[in-house]
Amino acid sequence: MTALTQSYVHGASDKPLIGETIGRFFDDAAAQWAERPALVVRHQKVRMSYAELKAAVDRLAAGLLTLGLNPGDRIGIWSPNNSEWVLTQFATAKAGLILVNINPAYRVTELEYALNKVGCKALILAERFKTSDYVGTLRELAPELARATPGKLESARLPALRAVVALGAENHAGCLRFADVAGSGGAAEQKRIAELAPLLQFDEPINIQFTSGTTGFPKGATLSHHNILNNGFFIGEAMRLSPADRLCIPVPLYHCFGMVLGNLAAVTHGACMVFPGEGFDALTTLETVAQERCTALHGVPTMFIAQLDHPDFARFDLTSLRTGIMAGSPCPIEVMGRAVDKMHLSEITIAYGMTETSPVSFQSSTADPLQRRVSTVGRIQPHVEVKIVDAQGRIVPPGAPGELLTRGYCVMLGYWGDEERSREAIDAARWMHTGDLATIDAEGYCNIVGRIKDMVIRGGENVYPREIEEFLYRHPKIQDVQVIGVPDDRYGEEICAWVRLRPGMSAGEEEIRAFCRGQIAHYKVPRYVKFVDEFPMTVTGKIQKFIMRERMIAELGLKIQRTA
Repeated sequence: MTALTQSYVHGASDKPLIGETIGRFFDDAAAQWAERPALVVRHQKVRMSYAELKAAVDRLAAGLLTLGLNPGDRIGIWSPNNSEWVLTQFATAKAGLILVNINPAYRVTELEYALNKVGCKALILAERFKTSDYVGTLRELAPELARATPGKLESARLPALRAVVALGAENHAGCLRFADVAGSGGAAEQKRIAELAPLLQFDEPINIQFTSGTTGFPKGATLSHHNILNNGFFIGEAMRLSPADRLCIPVPLYHCFGMVLGNLAAVTHGACMVFPGEGFDALTTLETVAQERCTALHGVPTMFIAQLDHPDFARFDLTSLRTGIMAGSPCPIEVMGRAVDKMHLSEITIAYGMTETSPVSFQSSTADPLQRRVSTVGRIQPHVEVKIVDAQGRIVPPGAPGELLTRGYCVMLGYWGDEERSREAIDAARWMHTGDLATIDAEGYCNIVGRIKDMVIRGGENVYPREIEEFLYRHPKIQDVQVIGVPDDRYGEEICAWVRLRPGMSAGEEEIRAFCRGQIAHYKVPRYVKFVDEFPMTVTGKIQKFIMRERMIAELGLKIQRTA
C-alpha cells in the first residue's frame, strides 16, 4: 500500500456491508448451518445445534410478546453469562425489542438509574451471582413486587417497569419464570414474529449498553442492528472464523466483548459459541478449551495472564487453539508473545474500539507479521474511517500522537435520552471523539498511546504511561504493572507505578527504579512504586486508573494540581 502522508485511514473493502436486521440474518444462518453445533454452555450442560438454537429463540421471541411488549420497547437483562442470555439476545432482535444490558456488578442506585433512564418495561434477571442477590435488590427498589400480579407491576420508584422475569426454577412473588415465558407464545404470537421480520429496519436501535463513566452517571450508548451485526461479521473475518471453529467466550455477555466479538462474530460465520461458566475463572477456561477442543479464545490481558500463570497450566492440551482476541485494555507485548508461544494462539488478534463504535474500529490480521500483531492494534476495519487530530482538530502527520476519531457504519445512534452528551461525543461531520491518544504509522498500523486524561505532564514533558508499562513488563519479577500520574508541587505531576510481582518473588522500590535508569528517559522513571496484589477494575477487566490515582493522592497526602 502507498505510505500515508497524514494520519487518516479508511477501510476500503470488496466485501459489502450486511443490509439486514439481526433477526433475518440469524434465520438465514440457522438454515445454512442447521446441523452444525451452535451453542455450548458447560456449567448448564446445554448443547444446541443451529436448528435447535433457532427453535428456542423463536419460542422465546413469541413468548416475549405475551408480556405486552411492542417493537421499540426496552427490556433489560441483568445476569451473568448463561444460555438464557444468548437466547434473549436473538429473541429480542426478532421481536424488535431494544435489549438493555445491565452490568452484573450494579447495586441498588445504579440499577434504579439504568432502568429509569431508558424506561425498561420488562426485566429479565438472574436470581443471584457471587455476592449479588438480584431478586432481593429488585425487591428493595420495588417492594410492590411482593404483592403484584406477575407482568402487572406498578412501582413508585420504577414507574415504567411492568414485567419481571426470573431465571431458574424457583417461583418468586410478582415474577414470571423464564421457562414459562419461553413456552407461553401461541400461534398468534408466532405469526406476529413472522410478520415483524420484513417490517423491522436495520437502522433501528436494538441494544443499549451503559458506558462506565469515571464521573457522573453512565451513558446509554444506543446501537442498531446495522452497527453490531456488521461489526461482528468483520471481526470474525479478521479472525478467519468458519463453521469449523469453536469460540471460547469467558468474557461478559453484558459487554460488547461477549455479545458482539463473541456471539455475533460466531453466528455470522457458523461457528460454535462455547461458554465456560457464569463469570471468568482461569482454571474453568483452561479446562473448557482443552475438553471442547476450542479453536479460538477471547479475553482481556488480565485473563490471559491468569491462565498463563495458573499452577496447573502445563497439564492442559491447548493445541486446538488457533486464534482469538485480546482486547478491552492495552495488551502488553510480553503477554501477547506468551499467548502465541505457550497457548498455541499463532493467529491471535488484537482489537481496539469502544462501546460507542459497536465496538471495534481497528483489528490486527492473522496474516500480519507477529511483531506488528503484538505491538499494534492492527489496521482499520472495513468500511470504517479514522483520523488522528491535535488539540485544534487538525489531522497530524503519520507517527504523531493525537486524539483518535472514528466515523462510519459502526458509530452509535447516540446516548439514549441525552442529546447534549451525544453532540459532545459525535460532531457535526459524524466523527466519534474517542478520548484516546493514538498514532498511525505510514503503513496504517495504529498504536494506542493511552487516554487523553491518563497522559502525564511532568515538568512540561508529555509522558505516556503505556510506554513505561511496556518497558517494565521486561523486568523478570513483574507480572503486571500500571502507571499513573500523581500531583507534584515541583513538576506538576510525577510518575507512579503500581506493580504486581510474580508469585514467590520479592522486590523493593529502588530495584524497580534502578531497572529503569539509563534505559528510559530520567523523567519517565517512576518516583513512586507501590506493590499490590490486584488493580481496581471494572467487571470487563478494564483498569480504573482514576481510582488508583485517588488512592495514591490520599496515601501520600498530595495536593491535586490539575483535573485528571
